[in-house]
Parts: sequence; C-alpha cells; structure tokens
Amino acid sequence: MNQSIEIPFTDLYGQYEECQLEIDEAFHETVRKSDFLTGPTTERFEKKLVDYTGAEACASMSSGSMALVCALRAIGIEPGDEVLTVGHTFCATTESILAVGAKPIFVDIDEFYHMDVTKLTYSSKLKAILFVDLYGQTPDIDKIKEFAKEFKLKVIEDAAQSFGSEYKGKKVGSLVDLTTFSFNPLKNLGAMGDAGAVTGKKKYIDKVKILRNHGRGEVDVQVVGYNGRIDNLQASILEKKLVKVDSWIEGKRDVAHRYTEALKDIVITPLETPWSKHTYYVYVIMVEDRDELKKFLSSRGIETKIHYAKPTVGKDIDVSKTKNVVDRVLSLPCYHNLPEHHQDKIINSIKEYYNEGEIKHGV
Repeated sequence: MNQSIEIPFTDLYGQYEECQLEIDEAFHETVRKSDFLTGPTTERFEKKLVDYTGAEACASMSSGSMALVCALRAIGIEPGDEVLTVGHTFCATTESILAVGAKPIFVDIDEFYHMDVTKLTYSSKLKAILFVDLYGQTPDIDKIKEFAKEFKLKVIEDAAQSFGSEYKGKKVGSLVDLTTFSFNPLKNLGAMGDAGAVTGKKKYIDKVKILRNHGRGEVDVQVVGYNGRIDNLQASILEKKLVKVDSWIEGKRDVAHRYTEALKDIVITPLETPWSKHTYYVYVIMVEDRDELKKFLSSRGIETKIHYAKPTVGKDIDVSKTKNVVDRVLSLPCYHNLPEHHQDKIINSIKEYYNEGEIKHGV
C-alpha cells in the first residue's frame, strides 16, 4: 500500500509564494528596525482588523487560546460562574473556560455542527455564552443574542475558524460583545507561528489590552495578567496576507462547492446556513465508516484530518448529536490553490471506495 502523500491537507508554502515579496520585506524591516514588540506596527495591524471587521476596537494577541482567556476575564467571568458552550470544537474553547475557574455548560449541536439555539437553558450561575463558528460559518447569532438579552448574559464568539465570514451581510468580529480569532498558520488568515486577536466593544477591549500585558495599565500593575502580546513580525505578516484573504476564501468556496456537487449523493456533505457565508476553514464530510475511508484515501496518497475525534464533554453529559458525529466526520483537503486534477482525484477516489465490492460502504 502506497502511504506517500501526493495531495497534502494544506499547502502553506504555496500561500507564502503568493506573498513572498511582501512577507520577506516584513521580515527584513522587522529585523532592520529591531521592531519586535508593541508600538506602531501592532497598532497599525489592529487598525486594519477594525477596518476589516467593523468592530469598535481590537487587541492583537499571542494566540487564539490567549484571546479566549482574556475575553472571558474582560467580560467579568469569575470562578464558579457558568458559561454555555459546545463540546464539538477544538479543546481551547473548553480549556479557556476552565482556565478562568468557570464551569462549561454544554449545549448539543444542530445539523450545521453549531450550538443548537433551541436547547439553550438558564441557571442562576449562568453569566455568558461562548459559541463557536465551527468549520467556517456562524450559528444563528440573533437567536443567541435574544436569549442573552433576556437573561442579561454576555456573549463571546469563538471565530477561530471563521475569519472573513459574514452574518446577514456583516463581517464576523463586530456582532457580539467580544469576538476571538486565531491566526494559527492553518487558519483562513494564518501567521507564521501563533497569533490571535480579540475584537468588539471598546470597554472590554481596553481590559483585554491590560490583561495581555501582564495586567499592567499605563503605570502600575492593576490585575494578574499574562504575557499575551502578539509579536510584531507576525503582525506584519498578517497585515500583508489580509489583503488576499477574501480572494483565498472565494477560492476555497469554489473547491468546496465542487466537492458538494460531486459527492452529495454519496456521503453527507456540509450544509450552508441561510444566514452566514461559509468560509470552509475545513471541508467536512460525514460517513459511517470514517476510519476505513481515511485509510483508503491515504493509500491513494490523499491526506485527510479529523475535526474532531473526541468531544470535550464528559461521558455523563447528555449531548447525543455531539457524541454521534465525532466518529463520522472527515476533513478533505480544501484550499484555494488546490489543483483541479487533485480535486478530481479526491472526488474519484471517494467514488471508487463506495463502488468497490458487492456491498456499498457506509452511509
């Protein structure tokens, strides 16, 4: 069996080649000026994010995980508080709630892999909702905000996977109290290392900026904080890539729609919400025989991933849909510069797998 990778899950070097002159210039300028932390470079990048998202303010961060922790603290989440969230997500979402001493209250997911807004419940200890734009589009944010308003809850959007998405025509980043972004290299807008940001209401962003800088205000330490600042090289690289991100997303959408058209009668393909623009951070199909299909595609030189193999909830938590999908989801290569003949091979390999033998596999 041939295990060599012909079609990788991502092509980060190809992305670099598209911005090589700009990124190389950013690197040399950073070194030449010894411009490594804070100052005009960071402020300029934050202004670009404010302009892009339409948010009141922005705090750039060292990572998406640090963005979540500081956002929770900025809205006043304290030990013992409860936060509604989901368990089908990257572990940083749940981790951040636990890191500030709060308790995650898990809501099951809907057909879009998002927080099921029909299953939101209130308790006296509940202080906030932390929802996730899983895979690149948003849940019904208006419904979440209606519930939050009724019970005077704060709302944070974990938009690590949805940079560039829109909700009812408005860019993600300005829709709730605070929005957190990850600029991990694999994200829609990716750094060359870890980076992140928080956007939203200025009164909270001001607190995030204190927390990310060891809790320091203009003069003295005000609270226990973190070393959570972005480094200027990453800020400069992200600024250069920002001008291309919308076209890259459109390219990913073209690949995704081609997959869906070809595979919709063979596997369960992603659904697009009527209210949100899907950015396809990852293109996720669902099948009953996920592990076997993954091995088969690997034998054809196609690299796939699983987002995510385990929920972040305990065994005694009743979220049946969340626990059902983790054994069935499989992410296919989906990036704007994926050659068409590679797309064809992925499609045809899946068709080949489901037509082999007398018994049809899976779904």
